[in-house]
Amino acid sequence: MIRLRSFLGGEWRDGEGEGAVLEDPATEASVATTSTKGLDLAGALRFAREEGGPTLRAMTLAERGKLLDAMTSALQAKREALIDASIANAGTTRSDAKFDVDGAIGTLSYYAKLGLSLGDRRVRVEGEGEQITRSKRFWGHHVCVPRHGAAVHINAFNFPAWGLAEKAAVALLAGVPVVTKPATSTALTAYVLVETLVDAGVLPKGSLQLVCGGAGDLLDHLGPQDCLAFTGSGDTGAWMRALAPVTQRSVRVNVEADSLNAVVLGPDVRPGSDTWQAFVRDAVREITQKTGQKCTATRRIFVPREQIDAALEAIAEGLSVISFGLPSRDDVRMGPLASAQQLRDVQEGITRLEAAGAKVAFRKDGAPVGVPVGKGYFVPPTLLRLDDPHVGVVHEHEVFGPVSTVMPYGTVDEAVALVAKGEGGLVASVYTDDRDALERLLLGLAPWSGRVLVSSEKVADQAISPGLVLPSCVHGGPGRAGGGEELGGVRGLAFYEQRTAVQGDRALLDRVLG
Repeated sequence: MIRLRSFLGGEWRDGEGEGAVLEDPATEASVATTSTKGLDLAGALRFAREEGGPTLRAMTLAERGKLLDAMTSALQAKREALIDASIANAGTTRSDAKFDVDGAIGTLSYYAKLGLSLGDRRVRVEGEGEQITRSKRFWGHHVCVPRHGAAVHINAFNFPAWGLAEKAAVALLAGVPVVTKPATSTALTAYVLVETLVDAGVLPKGSLQLVCGGAGDLLDHLGPQDCLAFTGSGDTGAWMRALAPVTQRSVRVNVEADSLNAVVLGPDVRPGSDTWQAFVRDAVREITQKTGQKCTATRRIFVPREQIDAALEAIAEGLSVISFGLPSRDDVRMGPLASAQQLRDVQEGITRLEAAGAKVAFRKDGAPVGVPVGKGYFVPPTLLRLDDPHVGVVHEHEVFGPVSTVMPYGTVDEAVALVAKGEGGLVASVYTDDRDALERLLLGLAPWSGRVLVSSEKVADQAISPGLVLPSCVHGGPGRAGGGEELGGVRGLAFYEQRTAVQGDRALLDRVLG
C-alpha cells in the first residue's frame, strides 16, 4: 500500500494522519492512503496566482501549446503505468483504462496543436472589429486575455486521468494556472499522472498543483479572478454555486452534473438495417463501457412502440456476451463499480425504477469472474423495460451504473417531449434515415442537449458512439446537466479569459494587438 501526497507550492507534501483509504473495487483490498489535513490550501492558491500565473501569461499561445505537447509526450511514455493505476484503483478493464488514459493524452495533444495554430501572441482578438463612431479611425475590438487568478478543478471519480487533463489543457492554454483535486476514491491514476509530469520536469513553476484527498478549506479562499470547474452530482454543484466566494466575489463556476442522456430510434428504422445495428451496438457499449459510469452514458432509450420487443431482444443479446468480473483478466469486458457507495446508489436506483413499474428485461446471470465470493462492488449489465414512458422517476433519477431503461413512444413529437422530461442532458442520440423525422428531432432535442449525435445508414460504421467526448466539440449541457460548457476547441478558452471591449485609434490598436 502506498501513500499519495499532494503537490503544492512546488513540492510534494503529506497531510497529517492516515486519512482516506483507497481500494481496489474488484477485491476491496486497500491500495493507498491519502490526507490533506494540515496542508496550506490557501497558500496553494497564492502560489498559483503569484508564481504560475505570471509565468504562463508571459508565454505566447504557441509556447503554451509547446508546454501541452511536452506534457503529452511525458504521459505517452508512462502510458502503461497510468493504465495499471486505473485497473488497480478504478476497477477498469484494460480497455476502459485505455479509454480514460488515451482520452487524457489525446485531449492534451489536441490543445497543443491548437495553441501552435494560434501563434506567437498573448492576446486573442475576436473577429475584425468594427467602426464605432463617424470616424473611420475610431475602432472597437473585443480582446480575450487570461484572468489573473487560479483555475480550481474538482473532478469526478469516473475519469481520473481524462477529467484532469481536459480541464487542465484548456486552462493552461488560456494562460491560467491549475489547482486540481481528483475524487479521493480513485485518485491513484491522477496521482501517477501528476507525478509523471513533475518527474519529467515539463511543468513551469506553479502551473499545475495537485490536492490529493479532501478539499478542506480550498474553496473558501477563491477570489474574483479565480475560476471553479466541477464535475459531479447536481446537489454538490448547487452547493458550490451558493458558496460565499461565488455569490459575493463573482467567482466563475462551470458545472457538469447529472444527465439522463437519451436515445431515440427513428420510426423508419427496421431490424437488421445498418442504422439498427449501429443503435444496438451503441446501446450495449454505453451500458457496459466503464461499467456505465460515464456522465455521457445512455440512461433512457426511446423506441417506436411496435419495435420495443425487437429492440429489447437485440440489446439483451448483445449484453449476454459481456463477461464481468476481475478487470485485470483478458476474458473480462466489464469491471466493478468504483466504490461501495456507488454500489449502494446503483442498487437503490434500480429498486426505485422497479417500484415505479420498470421490469428487468435482461440481467446477466452468474457471479463475477475471478473474484473471491462476496467481494467487489459488482452489478451485472442490466436492461429495464418501462411500458409507461411518462412515469416521473425515470426522467428524474440517474442510475450511475450499467443500467438503461427502454421505453416506447408513439409519435416523433412524443419522443421529443419525453426526452425533454429529463430537463437537460449532455448528449442525445438519434438513429434515423428519415430527413423529416430528423429535422423535428434535431430541432426539438437541441435546446435540451449539449450535443446531439445523429447516426444514419451512410455513417453507421464511421460515427462515434454517444459516450465519446471530443475536444473539438463542446461538452456540457443545460438544466439538470449543470448548465456548463467545456472544451469545444478555442471556445473552451473563454471560461478562463476576460473578454474586454477595447476602443481607440484603429492603427494604434492594430499595432498593439498584432
